[in-house]
Amino acid sequence: MKVKLYVGNLSYTTTEDDLKTLFAKAGQVASVALIKDRGTGDSKGFAFVEMYTQREAQTAISMLNSFNLNDRELKVNVAKPREDRGSRSSRQSGRKRR
Repeated sequence: MKVKLYVGNLSYTTTEDDLKTLFAKAGQVASVALIKDRGTGDSKGFAFVEMYTQREAQTAISMLNSFNLNDRELKVNVAKPREDRGSRSSRQSGRKRR
């Protein structure tokens, strides 16, 4: 079963290829998703990396949490499940109408 890791405190110059190369030292990387701003396309400074096994994920955390990449100390841990934030229309329905 794949394990998704959160990778935070990334330099804005870090690329998906940089992360794939780095995390491959801990095991086989299933996917890398560098999170970018919708409007500008610039990195938001965090990413998600999927490893194929729990063992590889734990190795990645042990090796890379606090690792210095591009002058930034990485934060690596198991990603929390995404919360359901509701649809856009349901969020807007709570606004007062004039």
